[in-house]
Amino acid sequence: MILIDPCNRRLNYLRISITDRCNLRCQYCSPRHRIPKLSHEDILSYEEILRLVRIAVQLGISKVRITGGEPLVRKGVYGFIQALHQVDGICDVSLTTNGVLLNDQVDALISAGLHRINISLDTLDPEKFREITGVAAFDRVWEGIQKAYRAGLSPIKINTVALRHFNDNELEDIARLSFTYPFHFRFIEFMPIGMSEQDTTDNLYTPEIKQRLTDQIGELIPVEHHLSDGPAERFRFEGAAGEVGFISAMSHHFCHTCNRLRLTASGQLRSCLLSDQQEDLKTPLRGGASDEALSAIFLKAARMKGVQHGLNANMPVRVSGQMSSIGG
Repeated sequence: MILIDPCNRRLNYLRISITDRCNLRCQYCSPRHRIPKLSHEDILSYEEILRLVRIAVQLGISKVRITGGEPLVRKGVYGFIQALHQVDGICDVSLTTNGVLLNDQVDALISAGLHRINISLDTLDPEKFREITGVAAFDRVWEGIQKAYRAGLSPIKINTVALRHFNDNELEDIARLSFTYPFHFRFIEFMPIGMSEQDTTDNLYTPEIKQRLTDQIGELIPVEHHLSDGPAERFRFEGAAGEVGFISAMSHHFCHTCNRLRLTASGQLRSCLLSDQQEDLKTPLRGGASDEALSAIFLKAARMKGVQHGLNANMPVRVSGQMSSIGG
């Protein structure tokens, strides 16, 4: 049996949040007032996650992304990455980070077997960075990106959440970096998840961003999409070393191509980022459930995967779960 949902989508990609803790406090991800953090006992151990990964592989999972929170704040992450690479059937392991700790950890990550990485960067302005994240760490993040580049990680994907009245005057500057660096610069529509303080009344969506980049920089030339690319629409500018891409979860649903499940830091299995529906894996896992019983939960989550999520650009509704524990 393999993970195929009612829409005949084959689910082969598992995103794993290994912690709900983060060393930034981004306005669109978490509110400034403190959200209670999960206790150590509430978070799955690496051994528990690896057991679930082995079960998932038997059901067709072949690609894993490590997320958080900020995954690099959790001790033992290098050994976990090594262990994932040793799971027979896993052919791709990647990691998403905010980049604050990256400069000091690039070499260890590569030694653990990591080849590619996603880095969140919403502004090129150090003061704006402090404003949006609550921490003056732009220089550390940029140094980490440069070190990852020099060390040979590829592709390096730079994720920018497009926010009107905050970084909308920088989007062209960020896109122009694709002429200098062979990175994949990706503009992401804001998704209303959790107790974010971000205003959703005047969101910035992909069609407007595309038009602005075309007017200011030049034609967006489509890049061939591969099955392993995920939801991003990929483009490049003539003569550019890198690419620009767009993840349009609100204005242009890509649900029909979704091939992923999400394992939260607290051991819940979600079939959609933009839905609060989830299946509990932690309780049966710790209660002595067999591999067969846990497999049945994966299969149930696949069967519950909807045709598409229920949010759109004209419906300012929020998902109640926190991004920091779901994993983006």
